[in-house]
Amino acid sequence: MAGEVLVDALPYIDLGYDDPGVREAAIAMVEEECRRYRPTKNYLEHLPALNTTAFETELMAAEFERIQNRLPMEPLSMKRYELPPPPAGKMNEVSAWGESVDNSMAQLEHQAVRAMNLELMAEYGCEMWKSYLETLVTMQAKCQARLAEVKKEIQDVNWARKTKQTQGGEKLRSLEAQWVMLVSKNYEIEQACAKLEEQIYHKKIQLNAFEGVSAKER
Repeated sequence: MAGEVLVDALPYIDLGYDDPGVREAAIAMVEEECRRYRPTKNYLEHLPALNTTAFETELMAAEFERIQNRLPMEPLSMKRYELPPPPAGKMNEVSAWGESVDNSMAQLEHQAVRAMNLELMAEYGCEMWKSYLETLVTMQAKCQARLAEVKKEIQDVNWARKTKQTQGGEKLRSLEAQWVMLVSKNYEIEQACAKLEEQIYHKKIQLNAFEGVSAKER
């Protein structure tokens, strides 16, 4: 069938892979094949064009543009943590003072939330961390179990391959021994046939000579 590859190597049986020059010769053959092989077909043409901006946000796009333009990163703005009074020209305006008060209240609420988060972390942080670690341990155990299964599957495949190749190697050695025996027998038969032909040839010569002498005597 088209696309099938005949593998005629038995790594568990064949010898000579570690001989000097074998690895270099194999690498040279691969490099030669790579130089001669020139793909003429785009194997990805049936796939849609790759969208590299599918998960790109405006912030990410701006950051990528900054990096592409080799511009320095803007320093972290601390303005939101400041409590400035109204500008000098608006010191007598109620709305300006209202904005400053709203800003201070927002800052106060922010700090209160931070303090609350610290209290919650102090009370429940250890338990949450223990729960997180237990989840990680469970995930690790599952991954290790799956890894052991995969390793066992690989070992089973390698063992089955080795067993099959060992059986094939024994059969090949048996067939090779039979071939050597048959070739040897054929050689012996050929030698025996050659000797018989030589004997027949000499017998014919002797017979012809005897018949010639008998004819002269008559």
